[in-house]
Amino acid sequence: MSDSLYTYAVARIRSKELTLLNAQAIDQLLAAKSYDECLRLLADRGWGDGEVAADDARLLAAEREKTWNLIGELVEDMSVFDVFLYANDYHNLKAAIKLVCTGESDFGVFISHGTVDSGAILDAVRAKEFGALPEAMRAPAEEAYNALSQTRDGQLCDIIIDRAALEAIERAGQASDSELIRQYAELTVAAADIKTAVRCRRTGKPLEFIRRALAPCASLDVYQLAKAAAEGDEAISDYLSLTDYAGAVPALEQSPSAFERWCDNVIIESIRPQQFLAFGIGPLAAYILGRENEIKTVRIILSGKRNDLPEASIRERVREMYV
Repeated sequence: MSDSLYTYAVARIRSKELTLLNAQAIDQLLAAKSYDECLRLLADRGWGDGEVAADDARLLAAEREKTWNLIGELVEDMSVFDVFLYANDYHNLKAAIKLVCTGESDFGVFISHGTVDSGAILDAVRAKEFGALPEAMRAPAEEAYNALSQTRDGQLCDIIIDRAALEAIERAGQASDSELIRQYAELTVAAADIKTAVRCRRTGKPLEFIRRALAPCASLDVYQLAKAAAEGDEAISDYLSLTDYAGAVPALEQSPSAFERWCDNVIIESIRPQQFLAFGIGPLAAYILGRENEIKTVRIILSGKRNDLPEASIRERVREMYV
């Protein structure tokens, strides 16, 4: 679809952006006296089905459903947004493998809105017919299945699938005509690599394990990052200070959650100019990311309110809003 054919879709998105939560709305949620008051405020803003939700998980899932239903109405070829859904596919692959190999079901529910039906993934894993999966998933699916079924090494299973997911995102970004999608893919992969490197460092993983866990990307030398992770936290900071992610070092040294917030805020800052474009795929992609950021922020606030955390503690984790 050419940029000009997205003109109507962008016009619809502009009207929907008026309903997004802004900083003032987030402040109202933070100032709410209770979890229930937060739910009432969200219902007043049209979240859910108009009634006060009893279950925030269902509320957030319903809001995500609204986003993808809207995009589905506006765009004929949804594959242009596959880059946002690959994480769901590989989450479902991991859940299916762990379910089949262990016979348990408490590793996490399947996620909707992937590029592959979760039932088809589960059927393929159960039958060990990995050829029934999309080509990019076949080899990592079989490797992860064998790792878990033969060695019971859950961590090895995880890094095989997590790296495959990041590689899929990186490929989709490189293949996209959208600069926004390319930037999103690159930052997503780089941020995941950095988080993995830090986690490996703090759990004492050897260099070979770290190198196997990291996915190649253009903005990081993953060999140098792995080497730094094997040496220590200071080495990681020193390496990152020489990259595009030097600004993340203070957040990374503060906490993993502070680093995740930094990454999310960088994405939001990078997509804000899309609000002023009248056509192209960029404004639609930005709306999807803005909504995901909004839903994540509401989840953080609701979780904090449910657990009676102080407002200041919750505010530290709140993301910047798209609008």
